[in-house]
Amino acid sequence: MPSIVLSSLSWHTPDNTPLFSDLDLTFGPHRTGLVGRNGTGKTTLLRLIAGELAPRSGQITRPPTLGLLSQTPDARPDTTLADLFGVSEELARLARADRGEATEDDLARADWTLETRLAAALGAMGLDQPPETPLAALSGGQVTRAGLAALMFAAPDALLLDEPTNHLDRAGRALVMEAVSAWRGCLVVASHDRVLLDRMDAIVELTTLGARTFGGNYTFYRGAKAAELSTAAATLARAERDVVETRARAQLAHERKARTDRQGRQLRASGSQSKLVLDAAKERSEGSGGSAARLRQRQQEAAADALETARAALEVLEPLAIDIPPSGLATGRDVLRVDDLRFAYPGGAPVLDGVSLAIRGPERIALDGRNGAGKSTLLACINGDLVPEGGSVALEVPAGLLDQDLSLLDPDETVREAFARLDPEASENARRAVLARFLFRGEDAHRRIGTLSGGQRLRAGLAVTLGHSRPRQLLLLDEPSNHLDVEAIETLEAALRAFDGALLVVSHDTAFLDRIGIDRRVAL
Repeated sequence: MPSIVLSSLSWHTPDNTPLFSDLDLTFGPHRTGLVGRNGTGKTTLLRLIAGELAPRSGQITRPPTLGLLSQTPDARPDTTLADLFGVSEELARLARADRGEATEDDLARADWTLETRLAAALGAMGLDQPPETPLAALSGGQVTRAGLAALMFAAPDALLLDEPTNHLDRAGRALVMEAVSAWRGCLVVASHDRVLLDRMDAIVELTTLGARTFGGNYTFYRGAKAAELSTAAATLARAERDVVETRARAQLAHERKARTDRQGRQLRASGSQSKLVLDAAKERSEGSGGSAARLRQRQQEAAADALETARAALEVLEPLAIDIPPSGLATGRDVLRVDDLRFAYPGGAPVLDGVSLAIRGPERIALDGRNGAGKSTLLACINGDLVPEGGSVALEVPAGLLDQDLSLLDPDETVREAFARLDPEASENARRAVLARFLFRGEDAHRRIGTLSGGQRLRAGLAVTLGHSRPRQLLLLDEPSNHLDVEAIETLEAALRAFDGALLVVSHDTAFLDRIGIDRRVAL
C-alpha cells in the first residue's frame, strides 16, 4: 500500500526562517490527522508533499499519484466544475458526438460513461449543478465539496486534505466524514475539526520541537498528550527544585569551609597549637575541601543539564489574548433592521428573497442554513459590501464584519499596514498593543498577509476587527473559528462570551455557538 516518507526534510520561509529542520516522518497507508498550533507549518507540509513547494534539503518519497485539496480551492471566474474535474475536453468531445459533428478520432476516444460517472461523483458530495457551472457561482462550502468530489473522481494513490470541513454546513460535513471513513489508502488530513479527527487512525502533531506520531484518534491523542505534558511538567518542577537544592548545599558547604578556615587562622595566630599540627590539619582540609568542591561542581552541572533537558521537552508557547473593548451598547437599543431584502448575483436566481431581521440590544443571533442559502451574502449586504436589489437595511450602530474569505485584508500588505489602513485613528502604540495580544510582536507585525498561514491570517483579521479603536457594537462574524487551532478557538469563545455588544454569527460549529451564548437562531 502507498505511503509517504519524509527523510531529513528542511524548509525555510521566504524570509529564511527555518520551519522544518531534518524532519523524518512517515504517513502510512491509513488515515492520519495532522494537528498543531497555527503557524507550525501544516499547510506548508502538505504543499511540500504535493510538490507545490521544493524542500531546502532532504527527500520526499511519494506514491505515483497524489491529490491535494487546498484550504482555498481555485475559484477563478472562468473556472467551471468540468475544469475542476479535468474533463472539459472530454465533455466537449461528447457534445460534438451528440450534435453529429464528431470526427473519427472523437468517436474512438470518447468515454461514453463519463457523464454518468461525473454526475455520480458530484451527487456523492450533495451537488446537482451541471458541469458547466462556474465555481464563482458556488458558495465556499460547495466549492470545497466540489474539490473533494474531483479528487475522489481521480482516485489518486494518496489524498491530502487541508481543512476539508471549513465552510461546510452540517450536511456537507456529514458527506465529508463519510468519504473520509470510506477511503482506503494513504490519507493525510490537516484539521482542527475534533469530530473529523476522531475518524483518524493516527495523529501527527507538529510543534516547534518537531513532529510526533500518536497511534489512535484525536481523543486518544489528547489523553496521551495530557499525560505526557503532566509528566514533563513534573520533571521540570523536580529539575528546578534540584538546581535550587544543589546551589543551597554548595553555599552551605562554602560557608562551613569559610568558618573552618577562619578558626584555623585564629588558632595559628593564638599560638596555642604547634605549627606542624596546624599545617597537617590545613593540608587535610584543603584536600577534602577540593574533592568536595569538585563533587559539588559536578552535582551542579548535572542538575543544570537535567533542567535544560526538562525545559527542552516542553514547548514554549505564547498565549493568545483576545480582549474585545467594551461596546457600551444599551439594552433595548435598535441595532439592525432588515426589511424584505432581495438580492441575486448577475445572471443567477435570487439568493435572498424577502429576508427580514431585527436586532435590539446585545442580542446574539446565529444564521442557519445550508451552503448556498445566502448567509454570507446577507452579512455582506448588511455591511454595505453588496447592494440589494430590493428591501432595506438600517444599521444603527458601529459594526465590523469578518468574512470567511478575509477580504478586508490585502495579501500585499503587512499586518501593521492593514491595521493602519483599517483603523487610521488608532495610535501606533495602540495598534502595536493590539497586534501583540494577537501574537504579532516585533518583526511578526511586518510580515506580509500573503505569507501567513490560514490561522495567522484569521488572527490578523480578528485583531483589526475586534481591536478597532472605535468600539464595535455589532460584530458580523462569518465562520470565525475556521482555521484557528483548538486553543485559539477556546480563547475566542471566552472573549465573545464576555463581549457586551450584539453578535450576528454564521457558523456550522454547534459547540462554538453554544459556548458563545447564542440567544436565538434565524434560518435562511
